[in-house]
Amino acid sequence: MVSATMKILSVQAAPQGSTPIRFISGSISKFVETNGSAVLHIGYGQKKSLNQRKVTIFLRKIVALAKQNKLTSIAIEWKDLRALTDKKISDKKLGEVAAVAWEMANFDFNVYKREPEGGFDSVEEIFVINAPKLARDGIARGELVAIEVNSCRSLANTPGGDMTPKILADCAKTTAQGTKVSVQVIGRKEMEKLGMGAVLGVAKGSELEPQFIVMEYRGAAKTKKPVVLVGKGVTFDTGGLQVKPGDSMYEMHMDMSGGAAVMHAIVLASKLKLKVNVVALIPAVENSLSGAAVRPGDILTSLSGKTIEILHTDAEGRVILADAITYAKRYDPKIVVDVATLTGASLVALGTEASAYMTNTERLVPTLQRLGEESGDYVWPFPMWEEYEPLVKGNFADVANIPASGNSRHAGVIGGGMFLREFAKNLNCPWVHIDMAPRMTANKDEFLAKGAVGAPVRLLLGIIEEYGR
Repeated sequence: MVSATMKILSVQAAPQGSTPIRFISGSISKFVETNGSAVLHIGYGQKKSLNQRKVTIFLRKIVALAKQNKLTSIAIEWKDLRALTDKKISDKKLGEVAAVAWEMANFDFNVYKREPEGGFDSVEEIFVINAPKLARDGIARGELVAIEVNSCRSLANTPGGDMTPKILADCAKTTAQGTKVSVQVIGRKEMEKLGMGAVLGVAKGSELEPQFIVMEYRGAAKTKKPVVLVGKGVTFDTGGLQVKPGDSMYEMHMDMSGGAAVMHAIVLASKLKLKVNVVALIPAVENSLSGAAVRPGDILTSLSGKTIEILHTDAEGRVILADAITYAKRYDPKIVVDVATLTGASLVALGTEASAYMTNTERLVPTLQRLGEESGDYVWPFPMWEEYEPLVKGNFADVANIPASGNSRHAGVIGGGMFLREFAKNLNCPWVHIDMAPRMTANKDEFLAKGAVGAPVRLLLGIIEEYGR
């Protein structure tokens, strides 16, 4: 279930039947009923002025507590919300942040559950009392953003048995309906003609045909260079012949989260009618195991002509992205951004708080940090020094998909990025690699439902608006 039906309405007074929300100092929250009326008192902590990070969590807490108390309609005074929030955050931005936070907190993935008597806990209406026009504008934008983030979460949460490469391609077409996004799907035969040996090599172990999904949005003149987004679309990752341990295979239906994110980011750009050009490329495969599967020691010839030595079959995401990054060059892009649940090492390095990223253009770092903070999809940079180049040198091919010598566990995040850099060298533009593995699923302190978190759709929107102009 995508929480796209919640109504966030600006009104002059609290409608009958809605439960008022009051903010109190401290951490205690309580539902108070007196004389037939009820009020939900929510503790905001000890500090009066909340920055954007803290106000986002607090806003989600409002919906989480309302659902916990089975409230379907709540009312919030704008002036109370404004009084809590850092004045550096404009009314329009606060309205957008609030709408995104409330919609994301209201989301639950209930598609495979039988509905209980009385229905699933959900907030149906939020009334914002006396919100100014700029705040209402922000709320309207925030609802559009949140709908795509939650749709991305639903897509990523879908079990692998119900999300094959072909189904993912069909989802791209369905998601783009009613927008100005065009969708083209390249199948195995055409990939063979193009020479996409990296994608085809990873796909060999599965009976499911790989798909290369191309989505294009033209919101500006043809002469304006596009932002190209590349998303990893591994619909299920067994690890291949070097199969994952059982505990590590759980949630690997979400190994297409990068693909889901770029899909919904480009559709969001169209729904917001941005005057930009955007392309989304999603190589979609299942990494399975069979007698035909790629083997350790096999050598694949990529679309770029570079050969790839497969030293570990569970480092497949970077291999399929190699062909997609090469394909991106034909668009003469302004910037290329790839997004992937690429390494467990990024989770070790950053926990579940932020995605890792690397770039071939250091001057992008301050902007990316700012966009991460503004969007709520937090990121942190890793180096891309020449000293790391030996990590990807192959013994018998141009590059290896994990280090051919030394400890392959060292600099795991950087090794993945350095591999992709070998293919990004052919681009004549800035390139950013986002390893979103830490943000694949929500953590327990975010007041979000278990499962996919929809990262980094909001960050990608920020990048589109920043660099697509």
